[in-house]
Amino acid sequence: MTDAHPQDTADIAAEPTEPLALPWADVVPEQFHMLRLAPLPTDRSTGGRPLRFVQYGHAERHNKDHSLLRLAVQLPGQRVRKEQNHLDIWVDHQTHRVRFGPDSGLQMEPLNRGLGRFLIAQGVIWAQKKWSHYRFDGAALPSKDGLNEDTRLRRDHVLSSHGLTVEYADPQHLKARFEHVQVGELAANWNSEKVQLVEILDAANMLQQADQNLLEQEIKLREQEERVNQYKREDTGLRFTITCLVAFAVFQAGLLIWIATQR
Repeated sequence: MTDAHPQDTADIAAEPTEPLALPWADVVPEQFHMLRLAPLPTDRSTGGRPLRFVQYGHAERHNKDHSLLRLAVQLPGQRVRKEQNHLDIWVDHQTHRVRFGPDSGLQMEPLNRGLGRFLIAQGVIWAQKKWSHYRFDGAALPSKDGLNEDTRLRRDHVLSSHGLTVEYADPQHLKARFEHVQVGELAANWNSEKVQLVEILDAANMLQQADQNLLEQEIKLREQEERVNQYKREDTGLRFTITCLVAFAVFQAGLLIWIATQR
């Protein structure tokens, strides 16, 4: 057998290798909880922030090479884009590394309600249970976040609250990244006043309390309607009495005038 031509060998080596496909592309959340988003003052950038309830779901998979936690937030009566409201936490057991996905970054709807910090905190809690000694990969941050000052500051605040330091390579704050840290050094916290996990019994109690409040309001409304109807009946009686008195007074006046003219 003859050896391959050197040029052919160089061409083969120069061909880019495709990244290995990760498993579980079709995994969807399997366990669900309810989240209460507390009402907050109107924000100048994101608008009104009323009380809302959303659904939080998760699923996890494991094999000898990888582990995956897939998180998602669903909004009742509202559809979001495919890249929004989900976070993947990938664990590579061969290289002892952890990273977040998707590569396009965490994009939440509604904005500025604490959901991003909540999802990241859940991912950190999950990873720290077994793999605190693994390395959490650093990553470059999307430059589009730097185009809006409020968006950039919110993003940096979220990352710093979880123990990640954002570094900039340019004065315009467009080229940013955070460096790798050990998983055990990450902070698993979120603003529990903004986002509250509601368990089934708590949700049932809230519904029961809301139903009781509605019943009480209906009773009060019925009592008010009865009072209004009573006032209307009394008003009708008073109007009739006044009409009779006016008619009687007119009659008396006419009678007195007739008597006076007859003399």
